[in-house]
Parts: sequence; C-alpha cells; structure tokens
Amino acid sequence: MKIHSKIAGCVMLMSVAIVGQACAPSATSKPTSSLPPPAADSSRLAGAGEGKRGPTKEATTGKSSLDDLKSGKAPVTPASSPLKDVFFEFDRSDLSADARAVLRANAEWLKTNPAVRVEIEGHCDERGTSEYNLALGAKRAQAAREYLATLGVASERLSTTSFGEEIPLCKEANESCWKQNRRARFVITPSRPAS
Repeated sequence: MKIHSKIAGCVMLMSVAIVGQACAPSATSKPTSSLPPPAADSSRLAGAGEGKRGPTKEATTGKSSLDDLKSGKAPVTPASSPLKDVFFEFDRSDLSADARAVLRANAEWLKTNPAVRVEIEGHCDERGTSEYNLALGAKRAQAAREYLATLGVASERLSTTSFGEEIPLCKEANESCWKQNRRARFVITPSRPAS
C-alpha cells in the first residue's frame, strides 16, 4: 500500500512539474526579429488534425500570411479580395460594430459562394509575450468564425489559425502601425475533395 502511495505521489509531482513548465513564461529573451524561422512547417502552424486539403479546380484568391512571408511578400489582403480583414482594439478579441459590419459583408459573399472554404488568421501587435499573443490571435480568429456561423455560414467551411505577433503587416513601433497588426485575416483556401 505504501509503494502505491509513493508511486501516485511521484506521478502527481511529475505532472505538476510538467504543467508548471508548460505554463511558465519564457525566461529567454525574444529574438530581435519577429518572423518565424524560415523552415517553419506551415501544416503545424495551421493546426494539426484539420485534414489535408487536396487539389481542386477552384482558384484561391489569396495566400496565407505564412505563404506570403515565405515568398518574400507582405502579408496583405489584396484590395480585390471579396473578403475583408477585421480589426481589434488593443488586448481585445471582442468584435466592434465596424468589425461586425465587415463580417456581415463577408458572410453575404460566402453565402453566395457556398463551395468556398476560408481560413481565418488571428494576428496581434508586438506587445505582450509570444505565447500570450498566440492565444489572443486564436481568440480573435475564433470570434470572427463564431460570428460568421451565427450569420448562416456553415462552420465546417471555416478554419482558424493564429500567428500571434509573428507575421506583422507593419513593423514600426507606434499605435498607427500596431492597429494594422491587430486583425483577423480571411484567406480563401482550396476546397477539400468530397469523401
């Protein structure tokens, strides 16, 4: 009986240590560049377990921010895109009236184009830790996804990912630049093949 108690105690201590390490803020300093390493695996960043997207005849109207970064382009939604970005206040993931108006227009376009799938990217400005901003970016993308679903867009057509502060649109350290980085970006992706 004593052996089982000791083993259970050791397992409990190891679990607490592992969880504590995973949640503790990083003691290392941030790299001077806010860009991910060049060999970053986009499937890992896009969310494992979402399934593979197969080839399709349907063209995409944009590339993900990571694809743009890898090809040396700015992660900007083209002006010709039918889906517009929504922006957030500092340290917030709730939708403003302006963001809801943009999402209503995005939803109308998505409802008239039912074969289109969209990945919603959550982005943040550089303030805060990388971990915090990844979580905040995820909340922003999820808020946009949930609102689109309430407007009648099938949630299985919408996937989310967070880039946190890692792929900024603007790199200056001032409010006019930071507000451009606090966004949810909509990237039209190839449809999954029918099963």
